[in-house]
Amino acid sequence: MNPAEKAALFLERLREAHPDARYELNWSTPFELLVATILAAQCTDERVNRVTATVFPKYPGPQAFADADTAALEEDLKPTGFFKQKTKSVQAMSRALLDKFGGEVPHTIDELVTLPGVARKTANVVLNTAFNLPSGIIVDTHVARVSQRLGLTKKDKPEAIEEDLMKLVPQEQWTFFGPATVLHGRYTCTAKKPKCDDCIVKDVCPRIGV
Repeated sequence: MNPAEKAALFLERLREAHPDARYELNWSTPFELLVATILAAQCTDERVNRVTATVFPKYPGPQAFADADTAALEEDLKPTGFFKQKTKSVQAMSRALLDKFGGEVPHTIDELVTLPGVARKTANVVLNTAFNLPSGIIVDTHVARVSQRLGLTKKDKPEAIEEDLMKLVPQEQWTFFGPATVLHGRYTCTAKKPKCDDCIVKDVCPRIGV
């Protein structure tokens, strides 16, 4: 089975397994999702959700983050890890958003990646999830791992993996494929001790690197 056929089968089975797949960060505005995605670097979504439950009401919008006392914000973001860098990123992003886009989250990847701390993956999370725009495919550690094990890509860098996946998955499926593959990687195709016996594509997966 070639990568295109495998991707089509995987997509079909993801639809059955996770019909309502969504990115697991909690948010109520595109800006909140942008902040949450920055905070989720090297941190679990579950922990980020616990932190943002108190942080978002305290700092409602980019102006509040931009004007926040840095030390106080660091303290609030501490549980997410790397909090000094994340505080710096969130404040710089908020200020740039206000300066360049009047505080409104832009709808294109080219504009989003001009914001400090925002790379393609973060931009895709926001565009796919908040606006349902197929700007690309979210490639986080889970998507990268699943794609490599399944033989959909031989690449290591997220941008290169995304390029391969965008050739295999129809564009109208991109906003579903990313979040659904994240769920598959988080709960089945785990980094350690993957649950291969429970896998939806165990009959076609070459288990590369397992």
